[in-house]
Amino acid sequence: MQPTNIQKVQHPKLGFPSIVALAFVFLWFFIGGIAHFAFTELEMKIVPPWLPAHRELVLISGVFELVGAFGILFTRTRRIAGWGLILLTIAVTPANVFMLQNASQFPEVPYWVLVARLPLQLLLLLCIWWATSPPKPHRSLDAGT
Repeated sequence: MQPTNIQKVQHPKLGFPSIVALAFVFLWFFIGGIAHFAFTELEMKIVPPWLPAHRELVLISGVFELVGAFGILFTRTRRIAGWGLILLTIAVTPANVFMLQNASQFPEVPYWVLVARLPLQLLLLLCIWWATSPPKPHRSLDAGT
C-alpha cells in the first residue's frame, strides 16, 4: 500500500544576489584552478619554501579548486563544496603571506595588491560562506496557512 499524501520537497529559489555571488565564486575558483595547470611553474613560485612538493601542492590545490567550483553549481553538493572551498582558501593563506613578506621576488605584482590580498581573502571567505549557505524559506504572512 502506497501513501496517498506524498509531499514534494521544494527548495527555495535563489535570489539574484545569491546567483551573482555563486557566479563570482565559481569563476574565481574555475579560473584559479585552470591557472594551476596552465601556469604551474609560476604558481610554484608562491609556495613557501618550508612546504614540500611544490608541484604536487599546486596541482592538487588546482584540482580542489576545480572540484569545488563545479560542486557549488549543484544544490546537493553546494554546501559541502562551499566548506571545501573555505578550507582550501584558508590552506593557501601561507602563499599569500609569503608573497607579501617577499614582495621583491614578485615585482610584477604591485605591492598594494599584495597588501590588499589578505583582507580581500576574508571577504572571499564570507562570500563563499554566504553564496553556498542554503537559502532561507520565506514565511507566509497568510494567517490561513
